[in-house]
Amino acid sequence: MDNLALKLDAITAEKSGVLRLTLTDFRNYQFLRINAELCPIIITGENGCGKTNILEAISFLTPGRGLRSAKLSDIRRITPALVSDEYSPTEISSLNWAVSAQVQNNEDVIEIGTAVEKSARETEDDSIRSFERRIVKINGVKISSQAELGKYISANWLTPQMDRLFRGGSQPRRSFLDRLVYAFDLEHAKRTANFEHLYKEWYQLIKNGINDTKWLSSLEENMATIGVAIAAARREQIAKLNSFIEHEPDDIFPNVILELDGSIEKLLDKMPAVEVEDFYRNLLFKQRRNVLYNDSVDGINRTDFKVYYKKKRMPAELCSTGEQKSLLISIILAQTKCQTLYQGFAPVLLLDEVAAHLDDIKREALLEKIRALKVQAWITATDPELFSSLKNESQFICIKNGKIF
Repeated sequence: MDNLALKLDAITAEKSGVLRLTLTDFRNYQFLRINAELCPIIITGENGCGKTNILEAISFLTPGRGLRSAKLSDIRRITPALVSDEYSPTEISSLNWAVSAQVQNNEDVIEIGTAVEKSARETEDDSIRSFERRIVKINGVKISSQAELGKYISANWLTPQMDRLFRGGSQPRRSFLDRLVYAFDLEHAKRTANFEHLYKEWYQLIKNGINDTKWLSSLEENMATIGVAIAAARREQIAKLNSFIEHEPDDIFPNVILELDGSIEKLLDKMPAVEVEDFYRNLLFKQRRNVLYNDSVDGINRTDFKVYYKKKRMPAELCSTGEQKSLLISIILAQTKCQTLYQGFAPVLLLDEVAAHLDDIKREALLEKIRALKVQAWITATDPELFSSLKNESQFICIKNGKIF
């Protein structure tokens, strides 16, 4: 056994994962409780029965907007009372959703809960606007930052929607990369959210013709500072994974080379961060007219995450569907190993219909790697026989009519 395997074995000897999961008014579930084992968990059932919803609920135990990046209002369970002639998509229902879990992190057991809380704020025209926000509690104590969750549980996921990751626009790839960064930099999620908020405010001011120089300059100053920090964290994560993959190549799944294609990230290769901040601030000032003429605005919001199949020297977007799926799995496996070594506990894997586009050899190889990593992996499928090789060391759950069997 090599040194990496020995280190991973030492860490995963103490298990980490979800021991108990409870959903209340979440998606199609009025109430669901799963007592889980710290092993691969195979969730089966017909299409549309709610398998993915369980994985999404677990993803809400980590920072961010979950594996679907859904609006909070879209997650609550729809009941016959809501689906009526009077129902409006903008209406705030009294029905909210909640996810709670008992999580094991090595020797510690932690209670985590997250739910939707209704709030209201006064608008400029003196009316009251209702909205929903997500609240999080750890061991019964409400926390102010979701980043705290990363100290107790983390998750990596693959979903069918990600099969098209390399063929569409750059935004989903940036989101995928930022999720990888969150595990190593707990403040990254907060930075990206803050930048998005500042960018929207800056954009709307210019678009609405509000030429307040001090206000715009203040926003540009903050955007440049936060933006360069985001770019630096992305660069560090790419370098970390590339180095890990180079020294620990996979024996089955294709080795990859990861790259950032962004102006701010590239400047950090040759300039100190403080000089890049000055450049970015000036760039934003010059691009105010781009907003007025509906032209693109360059910066970290335009960065692309590039993946290459190393052996073929081919960009991922030119690879076959099966190869693209294998490339994604390769990244997730490298991230999982690297993350386990860095954090001192293993992330939970959420694999939604992962067998799609994998031949029998690749599927069994993936299951063997999950077994070797000793991680808790929640895996969905319509056919439980696909995972028969894990029969004696996994927990099998069947979903039917919103209940488990």
